[in-house]
Amino acid sequence: MILPMYIFGQSVLRKHAEDIPADYPELKTLLDNMFETLRNAEGVGLAAPQVGLPIRVVVIDLDCISEDQPEFKGYLRAFINGHIIETSDDLVPYEEGCLSIPGLHETVKRPSRVRIQWVDENFEPHDEWFDGFEARVIQHEFDHLEGKMFVDYLSPLRKQLVKKKLVGMTKGQFSCTYKAKPNR
Repeated sequence: MILPMYIFGQSVLRKHAEDIPADYPELKTLLDNMFETLRNAEGVGLAAPQVGLPIRVVVIDLDCISEDQPEFKGYLRAFINGHIIETSDDLVPYEEGCLSIPGLHETVKRPSRVRIQWVDENFEPHDEWFDGFEARVIQHEFDHLEGKMFVDYLSPLRKQLVKKKLVGMTKGQFSCTYKAKPNR
């Protein structure tokens, strides 16, 4: 089932998400719905707060870019109760967008490597380093779990330049091709 995407201005996007227990009800259904929602919106990552749930669940689908980056063929991963443990010191700029901020893309500097701990859909624990584009997507999605969004990393000048567009989104003034839940 395709879930509505919560758009900038929704309070759930600014909440600190909570870990979930191993017996979280209907977890498999939630993960399936999140992957379907992500594919429908043509994104690469989706965090549970973006569909209205303040829980630490992230899905990432990089298979959609595997034609240009074959190393991501078949890449579908769920990260549950994930936490960033460590990052590299170097910052790499890259243009980002967000399904919860439709139509806005800005350059954001992020560490090139990140170490995270999480459990998978079977609640098996993992501790791993990721780098490159994979690390960027993970950091972007894990930010949602901390109540952060990519626009928080913009310089004061860039924030001022996009402010009108963000305020408009809080009033329902946006356009996207996927099911969305504006702030009302």
